[in-house]
Amino acid sequence: MTVRKLAFVLRRRHCAFAANQQGTSVVEFALLLPLMLTMYFGSIEVTDAISADRQVTLVAGTVADIAAQYQTVTATDVNNIMAAASAVLTPFSTANAKVTLSSVQIDANGNANVDWSAAVNGSQRSGSVTNSIPAALRVAGTSVLWGEASYAYKPIFGRVVTGTLNLSDQIFMRPRLSQCVQYTGVSTLC
Repeated sequence: MTVRKLAFVLRRRHCAFAANQQGTSVVEFALLLPLMLTMYFGSIEVTDAISADRQVTLVAGTVADIAAQYQTVTATDVNNIMAAASAVLTPFSTANAKVTLSSVQIDANGNANVDWSAAVNGSQRSGSVTNSIPAALRVAGTSVLWGEASYAYKPIFGRVVTGTLNLSDQIFMRPRLSQCVQYTGVSTLC
């Protein structure tokens, strides 16, 4: 076989190979599959994290809102308020959540002090909290109910990328039916 004939045969085979489209779809799919799976599972994670963040906000608002509707609370009432917070957090695990409800008294000088506090999976507040209360809410002779919630969100697929996300929120509300909400046997400032 001559060089010319060999070149002709090779050129013809090269053109036939270049014109063959049978495996193109498989190669394109193999190249795009990792990107498509990342986008799919990423959208699931982002949606779940946004949902958890929204639930944390609802929990903080729920404990403050329910407590604001009382004039006096008992230990049973506070336990029921915290149980409502757990129900609002559903479907997320309450083991990863911390919920705190505090009644804060503002004195004549605008100093904020905790009258009583209750917590689930966390620590109760006590003492002066003047720097934690927004200045607009520190009106002399009033009180506010302070609902706090935090949640350690652990992604299902993205643990390696993001790790645990600490979500938190706080809500302040004024008592609706009285100057302050007294906790039977616990309140000292109200």
